[in-house]
Amino acid sequence: MAKEDEKKESGEWKEFFWNPRTHELLGRTASSWGLILLFYLVFYTFLAGMFCLTMYVMLLTLDDYKPTWQDRLATPGMMIRPKGKALEIIYKVGDTESWDTFTKNLNNFLAPYNNSRQVENNDDCVPDKFFIQEDSGEVRNNPKRSCQFNRTILGDCSGLNDPTYGYRDGKPCVLIKLNRVIGMLPEKEGQSPYVTCGAKKEDSDSISEIAYFPPNGTFNLMYYPYYGKKAQVNYSQPLVAVKFLNISMNTDVNVECKIISSTITQLSERDKFAGRVSFKLRINM
Repeated sequence: MAKEDEKKESGEWKEFFWNPRTHELLGRTASSWGLILLFYLVFYTFLAGMFCLTMYVMLLTLDDYKPTWQDRLATPGMMIRPKGKALEIIYKVGDTESWDTFTKNLNNFLAPYNNSRQVENNDDCVPDKFFIQEDSGEVRNNPKRSCQFNRTILGDCSGLNDPTYGYRDGKPCVLIKLNRVIGMLPEKEGQSPYVTCGAKKEDSDSISEIAYFPPNGTFNLMYYPYYGKKAQVNYSQPLVAVKFLNISMNTDVNVECKIISSTITQLSERDKFAGRVSFKLRINM
């Protein structure tokens, strides 16, 4: 009986897969399979068409050069170069290999700021004045020009006179940059925002002298507003170099740099990079 049951089940399965009497495959005739496949073909073609139409209409609302909707941060982020591991700059003065990575990082970062490239690609602008380039109605003023930020502006931190950026002498340079925000005007006309750095309260006696390049650590107004990567292809982000001339050796020094501006007045407590940046600096002898 067991063999007969197995034979019967096997026959039923084979008949379900292909029934020679009714010409059904998996329980459906050829016409039934054709109709259901046609239905799904039309259905998914319709869905694909709706998706493409929706994407096309959405893309019509977008601007290639400027975001249609921009949730601009009230306070731009700030970052340093070289940033090291976990925003730590730790090295030994006598050990070249311990700071060689930092100098190479600065060299690569500053290569686009070489005077020859800046003169070739960008304009010699009027300082202390916003470089506003308006569009003429529907006529786009693109590509927009950019102002020169020559590497020599960074003085002793340019790497031109001292290729070690002060690291060999225990007087390291750190570059400060603000994140790019389209259309941001970081100050009132005629007054440039500037950077100030210092040790945090617990390390207040560890730093006694700091030099800034450009003088006073300013982000000149002529580099603003920023119009976006596609509209302003040669834009050179302004930098401020900070040189620590007298810092305690063999000690962890927690440094904080922040932007001072009349239009950037509130620093977020939840975002430690909004308008400021903190990093650890340790120089071992």
